[in-house]
Formats: sequence, C-alpha cells, structure tokens
Amino acid sequence: MIAAWAWLRKQILAHKAQLRFCLRVTIAAVLAFALMQFWTLPLRGLWAVLTAVVVMQTSIGGSIRATAEYVIGTMVGALYASILGVLIPHSTTLALTAVLALAVAPLAYLAALSPSFRVAPFTAMLVLILAPQFNESPVVSALTRLGEVVLGGIVAVLVSLLVFPQRAHGLGLDAAKRALNQLADALPKLLGGLTHQIEAEDIQTMQDGVGRAVTAFQTVIDEARREQMIGLPLQPDPGPFSRTLLRLRHDLIIFGRAAHAPLPDVIARRLGTPLSAIGRIASNELRACAAAMAARRPPPDDMELEQALDVFATELATLRSEGLTIPLSVSEAEQLFAVSFALEQLRQNFRDLVRAVTDWSRSSR
Repeated sequence: MIAAWAWLRKQILAHKAQLRFCLRVTIAAVLAFALMQFWTLPLRGLWAVLTAVVVMQTSIGGSIRATAEYVIGTMVGALYASILGVLIPHSTTLALTAVLALAVAPLAYLAALSPSFRVAPFTAMLVLILAPQFNESPVVSALTRLGEVVLGGIVAVLVSLLVFPQRAHGLGLDAAKRALNQLADALPKLLGGLTHQIEAEDIQTMQDGVGRAVTAFQTVIDEARREQMIGLPLQPDPGPFSRTLLRLRHDLIIFGRAAHAPLPDVIARRLGTPLSAIGRIASNELRACAAAMAARRPPPDDMELEQALDVFATELATLRSEGLTIPLSVSEAEQLFAVSFALEQLRQNFRDLVRAVTDWSRSSR
C-alpha cells in the first residue's frame, strides 16, 4: 500500500497540469448542461455543452482565444446562413442542396483565410439543416445556435478563471525551458558537423525539434498577451526573450546549413578545438539559463563563452595571416564566412539571452 500510494502520488505530481485540465473540462461540461436545463431548446442545449468542452484550453489565454474564434465563426456562419435561408426557398431536397453549396463555399474560403472562421461553414450547415427538423425559421435557428455557443464560451472562460487557473505565463516558462534545452542539445552537434561528417537527416531532425519548441513558446506567449486584455495582473514583457529565442534559432539554421559538409582538413584541424569548446560551453550556458528560469534566479554570466569565441576569432585571424584561407574554393570560403558570422551573432544573442532570462524569470506562475 505504501509503494502504491507513493507511485500514485508521483504520477499525480508528474501530471498535475493534465489533471487540472481534465477537472476544468468536466466542470465546464456539467455546468453548461445544467444551465441549459432552464430553457426548452432543441437537443437539450447540446451546442452549449460542446462549446464549453471544445474551447477549453490548458491556459486562461488559450481559452479566451479559442472562445473568441469560436464565437466569431459561429456568428458569421449563423448570420450568413439565416440570410440565405430567408432569401432562397429551400423546401425540396434539391433546393436545400443548392443553398448548402452557396452557404459552405464562401465560408470555407473565409476559413482558409483566417482560423477565426473555421466553424463558420459548420455552423451554416447546422442552421440550414436543423431548422426544418425542429420547425424553426433559419433566423430562429441561427439565434439559438449563437446563444448556446456564447453561453458555452462564457462558462469555459469562467471555469478557466476560477477552477485551478493556469496562467499562460507559467506555461510559457515551461515552453521556454524546453526550447533552451533543445538548443543546448543541437548546438554542439551542429558545430561538430564542421569538423566531421554528420548525416543530413540528423541535421534536419535537430532543426525540426528546435523549430517545434520555439513555435510552441510563441503560441503560449500569444495566449499570455490575451490574458492581459481581460485585466489579469501584468506579467513581465516576454518580447525580449521571445526575440532572442528566435535569433538563436536563426543562428542554429546557419550552423545547420554550414554543417552539410566538414570544413577543409587543414582548417578543421586548426578550428576543431575552438569549435568544440564553443559548442560545449554554449550548451552548458543554455541549460544554465533554463535552470535559472525554473529556479526564478538570474542566470550566470557568459564570460566563458566570450573567451571561447575570442579564441576562435584569434585562430581564424591567424589562419588568414598565414594564407591558409587563400586556396579555399568559393563554396568553402562562403562556408567559413557563414560560420564566423553566425558565431559573432551568437555572441550578441547570448548577451541578450542573459538579460532576457533575468527579467523573464523574476515573475511567478
């Protein structure tokens, strides 16, 4: 029993965010269904319950975003379908088919232009198909759908705010740590590809992993900005950290392209040690920044990386003074220039990273 309880407690702590989300979705669904019992509506308020479940997201900001998009899409789809339903008689199956085509086609195009309208075609179909099933006019059907969706969205947002609320800022910290650790894994490997051959598939896998991590962080940050729109306490501006993370991602892209083939042997032998030191130190400092964010403390300075970059720059200048870069082909010279340029960018971006992590990690979840 003790072992079972210890295992259960460990699982609960490890999946705390998922369990909270599960509880919020359950409460939102039950509450929306209970509220709809005060009205006599077709399908017993099904769309309010579905909306409360669909728009519930992990964070408050995510729920606000999903609710706004769902309500906007429903409003547009319901309004357009009701207008078509009133203007075009559709008492026969053939006429209803034609009206459905007229309703769905432009709304589907609109949904392709903006995610805010993704539910518009679906809503239009519901309004036109369900209205005759319940002896409703298209206008009444549209208003019913819209009212249920608005109620379901309000329930979802209120539950997000009141039941174990999860700020997007806290999720942003987690996403930022994952992105920094992904960068820490990939950077030394890509720099190693300048001195020994690595597979193109491995480079692509590393780049894709970092790209997904950075994209996830950007998504959470967008949700955090929406939270401020409803008056939640202001969190530190994530903009500087977000821009720095994107620039580090761009540095990694340059290193990945340069690492498609090793540098010429004479160059690789001289620059291999400095590049290896830069990869190791940069990886350690990226992990230190991730740990500092988790512990809400300032990260260590980047003086060791600065020194390693200085060693590389000095060795590269020596190679040039010795004339060893003259025999390089155009593509090899471009490769060496790209690496040198990216490392100088890395120097500045690490300085910015230390400042950004210091500001970003001061806040609490």
